[in-house]
Amino acid sequence: MTSSARAVLAVMVVVAGFAWAAGVAAAEAQETDPENPGPNGAIKTSKLPVPRFVSLRSGEVNVRTGPGTRYPIEWVFLRKEMPVEVTAEFDTWRRIRDWQGSEGWVHQSMLSGKRAVVVTGDITTLRAEPGGSAQAVARAEPGVMGALVKCQSEWCEVKFDSYKGWLQRKQVWGVYANERVE
Repeated sequence: MTSSARAVLAVMVVVAGFAWAAGVAAAEAQETDPENPGPNGAIKTSKLPVPRFVSLRSGEVNVRTGPGTRYPIEWVFLRKEMPVEVTAEFDTWRRIRDWQGSEGWVHQSMLSGKRAVVVTGDITTLRAEPGGSAQAVARAEPGVMGALVKCQSEWCEVKFDSYKGWLQRKQVWGVYANERVE
């Protein structure tokens, strides 16, 4: 290869490197910066309601300080099927809040549409039917998590391992006050 051909090749490599770096920077800016929405000002979202309740898909979910892999991991959730509330969306990232009020960003692939609840307040009685005088099925301590089956008026049917029964809506976190769940 002649020296002039090597020089042309070197220039092409440098130009290609700059173009690649600029493309990566633009992609990262779009992925990680809600203030820089990208082409035509559009930010892709799921078009699902926000806020909404979902659950964690995995037993290990990284929670980041911002919407993108460039942002540091603030903590890691270690509880599969834990209920969380989606409070914002940016592209494929969701800002979530847990039942204790902690917030951060996770990738949408780490979330599931399965509904779950966590018992709040005091130890409560799981009932066989909706109503305070219905037969007791089990007792549930604060922090116990289970699947949300459905809600009717002020009562929600839940499943904790092998126990299935009804709790008052106000005794759990993971469902809105007037939300109908079927």
